[in-house]
Amino acid sequence: MKLSARNVLHGKVTEVTRGATTSHVRIQIASGAVITASITNEAVDDLALKVGDDASAIVKASDVI
Repeated sequence: MKLSARNVLHGKVTEVTRGATTSHVRIQIASGAVITASITNEAVDDLALKVGDDASAIVKASDVI
């Protein structure tokens, strides 16, 4: 799969907080910084994300604030 996003941050899942339709997934990267991603609950289930998993945050520059 080809992506246009150029920023890939590898780390470990430290927390998954489920809401009604959206989950917040926290990933601690090598520098110690924590990235929080808002993704659908369906995506969390499809990816079987859980605390301790290796994960990558893929960030498109136009989405960074």
